[in-house]
Amino acid sequence: MSIVTRFAPSPTGLLHIGGVRTALFSWLHARRHGGRFVLRIEDTDRERSTEAAVQVILDGMQWLGLSADEGPYYQTRRFDRYAEVLRKLLDEGKAYHCYCSKEELEQMRTEQMARKEKPRYDGRCRHRTAPVPGVQPVVRFKNPLEGEVVVDDQVHGRVVFQNAELDDLIIARADGTPTYNFCVVVDDSDMGITHVIRGDDHLNNTPRQMNMLQAMGFTPPVYAHVAMILGPDGAKLSKRHGAVSVLQYREEGFLPEALLNYLVRLGWSHGDQEIFTLQELIGLFDIRDVNKAASAFNPDKLLWVNQQHMMKAPLPYLAGVLREQLQRIGLDSDNQALLEGVVAGQRERCKTMKEMAENSRYFFVDQVGIDDKAGRKHLGGEGAATLARLETALAAIPEWTAPAVHAALNAVAAEISAALGKVAQPLRVALTGNTISPPIDATAALIGRERTLARLAAARAWAAAIA
Repeated sequence: MSIVTRFAPSPTGLLHIGGVRTALFSWLHARRHGGRFVLRIEDTDRERSTEAAVQVILDGMQWLGLSADEGPYYQTRRFDRYAEVLRKLLDEGKAYHCYCSKEELEQMRTEQMARKEKPRYDGRCRHRTAPVPGVQPVVRFKNPLEGEVVVDDQVHGRVVFQNAELDDLIIARADGTPTYNFCVVVDDSDMGITHVIRGDDHLNNTPRQMNMLQAMGFTPPVYAHVAMILGPDGAKLSKRHGAVSVLQYREEGFLPEALLNYLVRLGWSHGDQEIFTLQELIGLFDIRDVNKAASAFNPDKLLWVNQQHMMKAPLPYLAGVLREQLQRIGLDSDNQALLEGVVAGQRERCKTMKEMAENSRYFFVDQVGIDDKAGRKHLGGEGAATLARLETALAAIPEWTAPAVHAALNAVAAEISAALGKVAQPLRVALTGNTISPPIDATAALIGRERTLARLAAARAWAAAIA
């Protein structure tokens, strides 16, 4: 059997990390078994669905690299198909029109609760043959009255539901539009979905969907219901925890492979291994190994995972990401060697690519502003004389390289009988405006001869102005 999975988000809100993890599990399961992965947009809630939310889903899946083999399919483009199946169920007596008013249903609910019964539709229209004049009916699925539904869930194990506890679900509203549970089963059967991986908030829908599939003559898929992701405080994940658009993580400088690596570990593990490539995950992931307990989102752990991927990623790839981040803060460079050099020098010092861009501004501007505290400490007094010696020594370098800069620094330090730090730190403040940077010889090499000498001259002028 060829395995077919699907990711079926509703565009009624942002695609956040809970949905992304579900998509990832489904994608990995299909990829590991050489199957197909289907993307389906469940947009039947016309009032709440938006084109912007659809685009976020499409852009987010593309950024993450979770490519679909089929789709995207849109439920709103399949209404004719739903109507066809609906008519067939009505003709076969597997569904019926229900004429109960809202008032009648509310009274039914009140009486049941008074008797301490579970509120449920009692099937009073189940055998009605004559329509009620002036009432536009809904359509209900005729759920079996006896027996049980067994869900052999890949995560939760064997879960049993009694049909007597399941009422007759509305599958089409009074205006004729199909409902969520009905559309899902028609789609899953039509698209040949063999494995449904989704949040465990859908577990109670599963027996109803299985009964409908069997009534249509289809074999239900295999189900796997994964636990939700909680916030660090154990509460439901919210915006303050990280339940923001997945594209926000791109803006914040996270690598897509790092985000996927982190999310797959929320509920799944392979020994003590923490860092995975996507290819490794395809070979190792098994949905049956997913923990049934909820997992907590840890922002600090995500940052750590991101930095690990930054350390391992190819320099040309990271250079492209750095350029995107620089453009977000109004800077840019098409100098590939410079971009790669900055990445090489900064990636041990930064946890996100956004942080790298922010901390690397001085590589991509012509002039830097000098921090007053750092300038007064390192450029005043003896520092000014050191700057002059440095300017002379660096101007004399025949070939501008990091080793040549390092040799010039050593030579100046020897001249003034000082430790190398006494020479390096004034140069660092002159070049970057502050006291923190990658090794100063590599920093100067990347900044280049002309800009280095210009900044030394500017720093000497700054020191003279405060003298």
